[in-house]
Amino acid sequence: MNAAAEDEPRPDLAAMIVPLGRALMADEQPVLDAHGLSMWGYVVLSALGETPVRTQAALAAAINADKTRIITVLDDLESRDLLVRRPDPKDRRARLLSLTPEGRRLRDSVRDEIQRREESWLGRLADADRESFLRSLRTLSDAARRSPEP
Repeated sequence: MNAAAEDEPRPDLAAMIVPLGRALMADEQPVLDAHGLSMWGYVVLSALGETPVRTQAALAAAINADKTRIITVLDDLESRDLLVRRPDPKDRRARLLSLTPEGRRLRDSVRDEIQRREESWLGRLADADRESFLRSLRTLSDAARRSPEP
């Protein structure tokens, strides 16, 4: 890096992350399309993989979506036998969600394909930088999930 670049203020985090996020999502879209999944469908499959059974309201909160907005996503995934909804025995008004074996297979396959595509981005980093980047990104991502404010 030259001295002039070092003297310039760094761009804001959002100014760096948002264009990268958009590029990554554009890279993911062909994979999702090939499997007939929307971005929200993949988000739901991924979130259910972390905690196999939860209520629709808890799922919506975990993925930062309006609980009424995800109903059509859940309907689609359920109609494709990728997840099941069943009444919560403790509260019959609530629904417990879990992935089917096919839902797990699809989630894993899509994730593997997406992560293979991410290699074109991560491959631009030196190995040490790559590990540091992924560790730092995970730390900030986890912090954002716990609390949107630092």
